[in-house]
Amino acid sequence: MAEASQTATAPLSGARLAGQGVLRFLGFEIYRARLWVQPGFEAGNYGAQPLALELTYHRDFSADAIAKRSLEEMRRVGNFTAEQATRWQQALQAALPDVKSGDRLLGIHQPGVGATFKMGGRVVGEVPDAEFSRLFFGIWLSPQTSEPGLRQQLLASIRTAGQP
Repeated sequence: MAEASQTATAPLSGARLAGQGVLRFLGFEIYRARLWVQPGFEAGNYGAQPLALELTYHRDFSADAIAKRSLEEMRRVGNFTAEQATRWQQALQAALPDVKSGDRLLGIHQPGVGATFKMGGRVVGEVPDAEFSRLFFGIWLSPQTSEPGLRQQLLASIRTAGQP
């Protein structure tokens, strides 16, 4: 399965697979993440560049649980108001489906526009808010991520000159 997914077509025009890794919690695999970026991608300025992040789930989660956890993780990346949190959690719950083990969810970040979510090749939801999108993808790509090892794996092929 991993070999087949390595050769999958890029979800963004001109993008290439930058890296992949597995999120584990208490030894259990939660999901496999794969990051697609375009040439010249700069990790330190991830929010200003288009990217795609694919999660292949190894557990079942409700859209509500994903949205709540996402907002918790987004708070590590940046500050936002209670009103934004409420609006974003509702938008994310509406944009995301419940997922089951084996499901693949693709998130696409378009700078200045927002986030689009796809499953099975079709759009399942959108959050048309640029700041939401930057913070959401920062869950994985910001230096403030709660999972620095996974971030490093996702950015494995990206040159991070001047960065540890």
